Amino acid sequence: MTVQIKKGRALAGLSLTPLIDVVFLLLIFFLVATEFAEEQRQRYALEEREMDIQLPEASEARPLVAPPTELFINIDQQGRYYVNHKFVSVEELQQILKTAWVERPGRQSVVIRADRRCVWEPIVAAMNACNKAGIHDYTCTTRGG
Repeated sequence: MTVQIKKGRALAGLSLTPLIDVVFLLLIFFLVATEFAEEQRQRYALEEREMDIQLPEASEARPLVAPPTELFINIDQQGRYYVNHKFVSVEELQQILKTAWVERPGRQSVVIRADRRCVWEPIVAAMNACNKAGIHDYTCTTRGG
Protein backbone atom coordinates (compact mmCIF):
# COMPACT_ATOMS: atom_id res chain seq x y z
CA MET A 1 0.00 0.00 0.00
CA THR A 2 1.52 3.30 -1.08
CA VAL A 3 1.28 6.41 1.00
CA GLN A 4 0.33 9.53 -0.88
CA ILE A 5 1.58 12.87 0.34
CA LYS A 6 -0.38 15.91 -0.68
CA LYS A 7 1.83 18.71 -1.85
CA GLY A 8 0.79 22.26 -1.16
CA ARG A 9 -0.23 24.34 -4.09
CA ALA A 10 1.47 27.52 -2.84
CA LEU A 11 4.97 26.46 -3.91
CA ALA A 12 3.82 24.87 -7.12
CA GLY A 13 2.72 28.21 -8.56
CA LEU A 14 5.90 30.11 -7.50
CA SER A 15 8.04 31.11 -10.48
CA LEU A 16 11.73 31.83 -9.88
CA THR A 17 12.22 33.66 -13.17
CA PRO A 18 11.33 37.16 -11.83
CA LEU A 19 13.58 36.59 -8.79
CA ILE A 20 16.51 35.66 -11.04
CA ASP A 21 15.83 38.75 -13.18
CA VAL A 22 15.97 40.98 -10.10
CA VAL A 23 19.26 39.40 -8.97
CA PHE A 24 20.80 40.02 -12.40
CA LEU A 25 19.59 43.63 -12.42
CA LEU A 26 21.14 44.23 -9.00
CA LEU A 27 24.39 42.66 -10.13
CA ILE A 28 24.53 44.90 -13.21
CA PHE A 29 23.70 47.97 -11.11
CA PHE A 30 26.56 47.34 -8.66
CA LEU A 31 29.03 46.59 -11.45
CA VAL A 32 28.19 49.85 -13.23
CA ALA A 33 28.27 51.87 -9.99
CA THR A 34 31.70 50.45 -9.14
CA GLU A 35 33.04 51.34 -12.58
CA PHE A 36 31.85 54.95 -12.25
CA ALA A 37 33.46 55.29 -8.81
CA GLU A 38 36.76 53.88 -10.09
CA GLU A 39 36.68 56.17 -13.14
CA GLN A 40 36.11 59.20 -10.89
CA ARG A 41 39.11 58.25 -8.70
CA GLN A 42 41.32 57.80 -11.75
CA ARG A 43 40.20 61.11 -13.28
CA TYR A 44 41.13 62.97 -10.07
CA ALA A 45 44.52 61.27 -9.89
CA LEU A 46 45.23 62.12 -13.55
CA GLU A 47 44.40 65.77 -12.99
CA GLU A 48 47.11 65.96 -10.35
CA ARG A 49 49.59 64.17 -12.61
CA GLU A 50 49.20 66.48 -15.60
CA MET A 51 52.29 68.51 -14.76
CA ASP A 52 55.40 67.51 -16.64
CA ILE A 53 57.50 66.37 -13.69
CA GLN A 54 60.16 63.72 -14.08
CA LEU A 55 60.04 61.62 -10.92
CA PRO A 56 63.11 59.84 -9.61
CA GLU A 57 63.06 56.06 -9.91
CA ALA A 58 62.83 53.57 -7.06
CA SER A 59 63.02 49.82 -7.47
CA GLU A 60 60.40 49.13 -4.78
CA ALA A 61 57.90 51.83 -5.77
CA ARG A 62 54.24 50.87 -5.97
CA PRO A 63 51.46 52.67 -7.84
CA LEU A 64 49.24 55.01 -5.87
CA VAL A 65 46.00 53.18 -5.10
CA ALA A 66 44.66 55.21 -2.21
CA PRO A 67 41.42 57.14 -2.55
CA PRO A 68 41.80 60.80 -3.53
CA THR A 69 41.92 62.27 -0.03
CA GLU A 70 45.51 63.36 -0.41
CA LEU A 71 46.67 66.88 -1.06
CA PHE A 72 49.18 66.93 -3.91
CA ILE A 73 52.12 69.33 -3.83
CA ASN A 74 53.93 69.45 -7.16
CA ILE A 75 57.45 70.91 -7.30
CA ASP A 76 58.92 71.69 -10.71
CA GLN A 77 62.58 71.70 -11.74
CA GLN A 78 63.08 75.29 -10.57
CA GLY A 79 61.66 74.51 -7.10
CA ARG A 80 58.30 76.24 -7.58
CA TYR A 81 55.26 74.87 -5.74
CA TYR A 82 51.95 74.04 -7.44
CA VAL A 83 48.78 73.02 -5.63
CA ASN A 84 45.63 72.34 -7.70
CA HIS A 85 47.42 73.56 -10.85
CA LYS A 86 48.15 76.96 -9.26
CA PHE A 87 51.56 78.40 -8.42
CA VAL A 88 51.86 79.10 -4.68
CA SER A 89 54.57 80.57 -2.50
CA VAL A 90 55.91 78.84 0.62
CA GLU A 91 53.70 81.05 2.81
CA GLU A 92 50.61 80.23 0.75
CA LEU A 93 51.54 76.54 0.87
CA GLN A 94 51.78 76.77 4.66
CA GLN A 95 48.29 78.33 4.80
CA ILE A 96 46.82 75.70 2.46
CA LEU A 97 48.26 72.94 4.64
CA LYS A 98 46.91 74.52 7.83
CA THR A 99 43.46 74.80 6.25
CA ALA A 100 43.62 71.18 5.08
CA TRP A 101 44.57 70.03 8.58
CA VAL A 102 41.68 71.98 10.11
CA GLU A 103 39.23 70.38 7.66
CA ARG A 104 40.56 66.85 8.26
CA PRO A 105 42.39 66.87 11.62
CA GLY A 106 44.68 63.89 11.99
CA ARG A 107 43.48 62.36 8.72
CA GLN A 108 44.97 64.66 6.09
CA SER A 109 47.73 63.17 3.99
CA VAL A 110 50.02 64.95 1.55
CA VAL A 111 51.79 63.63 -1.53
CA ILE A 112 54.88 65.59 -2.55
CA ARG A 113 55.75 65.16 -6.22
CA ALA A 114 59.08 66.77 -7.04
CA ASP A 115 60.94 66.81 -10.33
CA ARG A 116 64.05 64.64 -10.07
CA ARG A 117 66.19 67.50 -11.40
CA CYS A 118 65.06 69.71 -8.52
CA VAL A 119 67.38 70.44 -5.59
CA TRP A 120 66.33 69.13 -2.17
CA GLU A 121 65.69 72.49 -0.50
CA PRO A 122 62.11 72.95 -1.82
CA ILE A 123 61.27 69.35 -0.95
CA VAL A 124 62.54 69.76 2.60
CA ALA A 125 60.70 73.08 2.85
CA ALA A 126 57.46 71.34 1.82
CA MET A 127 58.03 68.63 4.44
CA ASN A 128 58.74 71.31 7.03
CA ALA A 129 55.52 73.13 6.07
CA CYS A 130 53.61 69.86 6.57
CA ASN A 131 55.15 69.41 10.01
CA LYS A 132 54.36 73.02 10.99
CA ALA A 133 50.75 72.51 9.92
CA GLY A 134 50.51 69.35 12.05
CA ILE A 135 50.39 66.98 9.09
CA HIS A 136 52.74 64.06 9.64
CA ASP A 137 51.31 61.76 6.98
CA TYR A 138 53.25 62.92 3.92
CA THR A 139 55.12 61.01 1.26
CA CYS A 140 57.44 61.78 -1.63
CA THR A 141 56.54 59.90 -4.78
CA THR A 142 58.87 58.12 -7.14
CA ARG A 143 58.40 56.34 -10.41
CA GLY A 144 58.66 52.54 -10.44
CA GLY A 145 61.69 51.19 -12.29
